[in-house]
Amino acid sequence: MLDIAAELHRWTAEGRDFAVATVVTVGGSAPRDPGAALAVDSAGTAIGSVSGGCVEGAVYELCLRALQDGETVLERFGYSDEDAFAVGLTCGGTIDVLVTPVHAASPARPVVRAALSAAVRGEPAALARVVRGPAGLAGAALLVRPDGTYEGSHEGGLTGDPDVDRAAAAEARALLEAGRTGTVELSEDGVHCPGGLTLLVESNMPPPRMIVFGAVDFAGALVRAGKFLGYHVTVCDARPVFATRARFPDADEIVVDWPHRYLRRTATDTRTALCVLTHDAKFDIPLLEAALRMPVAFIGAMGSRRTHADRERRLREAGLGERELARLRSPIGLDLGARTPEETALSIAAEIVAARHGGTGVPLTGSGTPIHREVRHRTGTRAA
Repeated sequence: MLDIAAELHRWTAEGRDFAVATVVTVGGSAPRDPGAALAVDSAGTAIGSVSGGCVEGAVYELCLRALQDGETVLERFGYSDEDAFAVGLTCGGTIDVLVTPVHAASPARPVVRAALSAAVRGEPAALARVVRGPAGLAGAALLVRPDGTYEGSHEGGLTGDPDVDRAAAAEARALLEAGRTGTVELSEDGVHCPGGLTLLVESNMPPPRMIVFGAVDFAGALVRAGKFLGYHVTVCDARPVFATRARFPDADEIVVDWPHRYLRRTATDTRTALCVLTHDAKFDIPLLEAALRMPVAFIGAMGSRRTHADRERRLREAGLGERELARLRSPIGLDLGARTPEETALSIAAEIVAARHGGTGVPLTGSGTPIHREVRHRTGTRAA
């Protein structure tokens, strides 16, 4: 539900009762990932989406029913060749949807409201909810913060059992640190293994960073593409005459500094994308020498194939090995035949998305590859 946090936070502030339907798991090809949500208030107002339209009507009715009877339900939607008129996903996949009423007197409401408040303020937090488990626990909620502290809807925890609650909090915190949303399994005694409790954990993290090095013409278009993809975008260049707000009005930050020096002092993580557009060895080599030794998600550099060959030679001379050099995506971008800055930015953004989700970058027509790939975290369940 955190994907519609702003609207739901307003609803809770206004005292509205509502029911929220959240995608828990996805099988095969499906339009939305775990965590996608649709909510309906007592007046019938709906926000959000769980399927892009395929099953919205049926989920809407489930939300209205949950508001009336106060029951949390888990419903599966898929496609059936035997019953072509049944409600289902035309794309052929399946989704499990958790529908939870959030009344003013619901024990979970204070926890949900705290999670929504954290999301609206941009604070990292994870919301864990019981999907399957003992009677009476369906929909129970636990809010977990980065320091491991938590609050829940059952005696301050998720279940009222301190051992299980600590185990649930630890699992939720692990997904939060990875910036993932997905399910985890806990046994009744809190041991991490299948059986017992199934939890949906939604992680709210600050947006991932994209750092664009080089205040060149292509950078302006890439900044806009990065913002469209949900990145917090920084432009860095050592030349103050080019690194200006007037040239990059859409950037979140503009930094005047030597690229390698800025990279070493700024915060990055395993979601960060680094795009090197300077194609000037005096900037590129010190920057890439540092970047290729850092645990970031994407490192790409602009330039011709001749520039790339010279760049690789210089990096080897600087002591980088083949494993580190293999992380460098250069020339940056997918082969779209791009010419303009906007087309080039699209090709770079497309490569970043493909790298993030394990895509091939080839046309789907005739490829035979899955449209939606399974992304797995360490528990072996699907995560967004």
